[in-house]
Amino acid sequence: MLVPAERDPQSLMICDLTQSWSETGGGIGTYIRRKRRHIIEKTPHHHLLIVPGPVDDVVVSDGGRAITVHIKSPLVPKRTNYRLLLRNRKVREVLAEYRPDLIECQDAYNLPWQALKHARKHAGTATVGGYCTDFPTVYVEHTLRDWKWPGEGVAKWAGRVAYRYCKRLYSKFDAVYAMSEHGGGKRLRELGIGRVHRMHRGVDRHTFHPDRRSDEKRALVGADPDTPLFIYVGRLDQEKGADLVVDAFTRLPKDLGARLIMFGDGPLRDEIDAMGREFPVRACGYVADRAKLAEWQASADLFLSGMAHETFGISTLEAQACGLPVVGVRAGAMIDRVPPEAGSLAEPGDPEALKDAILHVWNGDREAMSRNARALAESFSWDAAMSRLFDKIYPAAFRRAAARAKIAGVQPSVGALSMIERAG
Repeated sequence: MLVPAERDPQSLMICDLTQSWSETGGGIGTYIRRKRRHIIEKTPHHHLLIVPGPVDDVVVSDGGRAITVHIKSPLVPKRTNYRLLLRNRKVREVLAEYRPDLIECQDAYNLPWQALKHARKHAGTATVGGYCTDFPTVYVEHTLRDWKWPGEGVAKWAGRVAYRYCKRLYSKFDAVYAMSEHGGGKRLRELGIGRVHRMHRGVDRHTFHPDRRSDEKRALVGADPDTPLFIYVGRLDQEKGADLVVDAFTRLPKDLGARLIMFGDGPLRDEIDAMGREFPVRACGYVADRAKLAEWQASADLFLSGMAHETFGISTLEAQACGLPVVGVRAGAMIDRVPPEAGSLAEPGDPEALKDAILHVWNGDREAMSRNARALAESFSWDAAMSRLFDKIYPAAFRRAAARAKIAGVQPSVGALSMIERAG
């Protein structure tokens, strides 16, 4: 391991430990990258990132203050950009080597237990759990429903068991946050977790801006200035509702002349590509350059989403920052993200209802909706998100960890005490 040189006493080692890491985007990846930038540019702290990768390696940058540890892990079937990190002992070895002051986990499987185990062994280490995926519904109940053979009752029972697991896990963290009320906050409180912090994500409001609209971009996909151009951004799979969006789009009246462009990658891409021979749908692939993605967002007329279980919806927020009305489903974080004055929501899983919602917005006052969408995005800056994390959530976690350390007869770090004191 490449352990950094001795740190200033005020400098904390803040660690992110997650399965949900892709080198090609993703909401959690966007959040962690923005956090690292904030840590390096605006604090004296160090950042340790532990994620799955193709090989075991350590990458150190920014004068030793940014450390990324990849742990060799296999690809997740049918999700070629994600890997499954199951080497628990290796994770604990990395944590023991670097001794982070705080560990934040953004998933709910095996890795958080390694963080909690490390914190029990090293008194004063704070732990933070982020509820970033509504997995009991998405990955347990809905998966069993899709298999059909267990039956509806078994699927619901398994979902309840998974939520009981969530209660057991998240009650052990020093601080817990959800990214929206309907995307997790309400559910966690119902489970009896106690105080659940709200930790919204942010948007680069200068990069994602209506002024990036380009008729040249529209022309590249066969859309003149008057052609209805709709956009989808996200993984092309059933979990994200890409199939629902396509189904709803193909039901639109042919004389509308609408076109749909879909940015992202996933198992449905070949199927969508094949549909392009019959319908004006184009799978455009993943775009790594955020400025280019912003140009495409701003050049469209409506943003479409079929995801029923978003916990936040960064792509939705980025579309709103570009002035796009949003059409999605009435579930999860979309309830928080899309009020009637900025778009329309349909019942989940209903392509006909989603089609009607698209027409409702298209035939409505889109200029007013566009202004309202941009105004909503204005309140979601990354600076505000980081301020909430470092001034509220992390100090709350350090308070509990300090109390635990006192019982164990261990002195909390100077940096942790300083963060608690500044938070008041």
